[in-house]
Amino acid sequence: MPFAPHTIYEELWHIAFWQQVTLNWVRGIETPFPVEPAAGFPKKSDANVEPWDQLRQRFLDSLKQVAAISDDEAGHDKQVRCPSRPGNPVRIMTVREQLESLAAHNAYHFGRIVLLRQLRQAWPPPSEVLVGNPQEHAHVTVC
Repeated sequence: MPFAPHTIYEELWHIAFWQQVTLNWVRGIETPFPVEPAAGFPKKSDANVEPWDQLRQRFLDSLKQVAAISDDEAGHDKQVRCPSRPGNPVRIMTVREQLESLAAHNAYHFGRIVLLRQLRQAWPPPSEVLVGNPQEHAHVTVC
């Protein structure tokens, strides 16, 4: 879409980027906050380095890790240091707050992916893709 600020690939890359940052922060790894918003999106050359299927798998793998942290309710009140943009103070948030922030962030960007697919007349998808353990019957449509 020539008028859209980001492609579907770039949106999913951005979601995976922030999932990893969130995972790092809740694990005590103070990953720096990007200096500017564009640093949280891929460069055009990144699509050549990480093909779609690999990006999709990276997203799904990190999502499983986020889900595992979410399932550990005992750790939800743990405080986490979350770096801010240079010049701003480090924020202290709970794991729960980080997970809530990530959920809102992902929902926003998945909404953008859905809109891009609607504009291409590719939404709703023609079929569902089974994700995870087939015995769990968890059907999720994957971009």
